[in-house]
Amino acid sequence: MAQGIDIFTENITNQEKANEVVGRLFETAKPEAAFGAAVTQGEYTVITAAEVTVSMGLGYGGGGGGTEQQEGEEVQPPSQGFGVGGGGGGMATSRPIAAIEIGPEGVIVEPIIDVTKIVLAFFTALGAMAVMLTKINKTGE
Repeated sequence: MAQGIDIFTENITNQEKANEVVGRLFETAKPEAAFGAAVTQGEYTVITAAEVTVSMGLGYGGGGGGTEQQEGEEVQPPSQGFGVGGGGGGMATSRPIAAIEIGPEGVIVEPIIDVTKIVLAFFTALGAMAVMLTKINKTGE
């Protein structure tokens, strides 16, 4: 099972290239990325499960050229100009969330706790409470 962050960037020169980039990102999010290969030892089999997140962005530009003639002005030859552009990128991440154990007693799903996320959520909530208490105290004065 792939873990970590997989980042790539591409020069997007046309729609076909953009479709290729999108296809590569969706290929990353296939079920095989979420479930690891089964490992069997004796009567027990363990399968790991992961959370897979894929994000992407694509952009295109355009352009033009020419001069506008105002009433009463002499005729100007049209200027040359045009521009196009495009770009894209994406990211795929995965993190383990559970171990599935299959044995003589049945199926047991053991969650994998991400302590970092819990600590970040705690401090975020604590900060939000501190801001709200400060605002409440200021309005009560």
